[in-house]
Amino acid sequence: MSNYFISAGIELKDGASLKEAEAGLRKLAEQTQSEPGCLQFEIRQNLKEPGKFTLWECWTDKQALADHFEADHTRAYLARDLTEVNYIEELGEIGQQSSKSAA
Repeated sequence: MSNYFISAGIELKDGASLKEAEAGLRKLAEQTQSEPGCLQFEIRQNLKEPGKFTLWECWTDKQALADHFEADHTRAYLARDLTEVNYIEELGEIGQQSSKSAA
């Protein structure tokens, strides 16, 4: 079984504080990195549009990601309602999907 990779784009909600979001996202990343099943969790900020962020994540499996959304620190960040999700991509090895289609 291979790891579960995610890329997600989030952006500051209208009226939300950028400084608050930056601090909250830093804390979220730090706490998430020590979760069971988390192999990588990075948040990068768009240099040209600072209200946009990209999350790079690698989990042992989909359940580890599901557990992440139940963690107290994740729920606390989401409750602040500072950012919204623009997209989520599930990622795999090159050719992974085409080899499944051929089977």
